[in-house]
Amino acid sequence: MDLDGTWDVRRTAGWLPPMLGVRKRIEGSRGETRLGPLPGVPFDVDGNELRYRKPFSGFVDVVEPAGETFLGRATFRGREFGRFELRRLE
Repeated sequence: MDLDGTWDVRRTAGWLPPMLGVRKRIEGSRGETRLGPLPGVPFDVDGNELRYRKPFSGFVDVVEPAGETFLGRATFRGREFGRFELRRLE
């Protein structure tokens, strides 16, 4: 499944806050996580990993396809601190 597009982020477990209004926009090898109209936090796509750029370089989201969605694990320096789901916005 292709990650390109705009995704709604939904928290499913862990220490993540409620994800209301959080979106991920991905184009090729780059993307950003946005909260409403605020500036996005950029990341690079490396296979199934979304690696955030400085000053957030310790954060990596690991995503796996699950039918029409992706299931993700939010990690910091290799330690998982939350889980989420990505649903493509039409």
